[in-house]
Amino acid sequence: MNTNNENEMNINRMKYMRNDLPKKVKDFLYKIGDYLETDLYYYGSVNRPDYHHGQSDIDIAIFTDNFKSTIFKLQHILHVKYEDFDKVDWILNGLNIIGYKIKCGKFIDIKCEIAIYDNKNKNIVIDDLKNYNYVPWYIQYSLFVLKTFHYTIPIISRKNYISSKVFLFNTLNNKNANYNVIKLNKKHVKTKTN
Repeated sequence: MNTNNENEMNINRMKYMRNDLPKKVKDFLYKIGDYLETDLYYYGSVNRPDYHHGQSDIDIAIFTDNFKSTIFKLQHILHVKYEDFDKVDWILNGLNIIGYKIKCGKFIDIKCEIAIYDNKNKNIVIDDLKNYNYVPWYIQYSLFVLKTFHYTIPIISRKNYISSKVFLFNTLNNKNANYNVIKLNKKHVKTKTN
């Protein structure tokens, strides 16, 4: 199989949600996709064995030609305000990527995070996000252990859990992109390196 076909298969796989999600979650995510009339791209632990139902976020990327319209529709379906969205300022491969995201679990009973990006940056963003679906075995094993000690046997604090997870992805998986989250409702910037 050539690299282009394999890459296309990996991207297409991101459009399908895992089968073992609860019906309520699946129905809600289908509703979002139908209402927005766009594909939802699932990435991260939801596509890996270290996903913990009801505890891990379901990470979703949406691509649009019109941020205002997409955010307005999401405001309607999630019953949130514009200020509930965070602005994303991401330097990826030297390109400045602007987007928005919202942690749905703050507003509804489903733990998901929806990121909205411009269609013109779709290829570069998808190319990066798909790397979170397939991580080396030693990172996957480490994530499984880390999540077990955070979620199941809660002996690792949230702060230590997050810093350990960032370390695993940035250092061991050679990720090095600047990712700033601008809190629209709090007027301060939280910086992460992915």
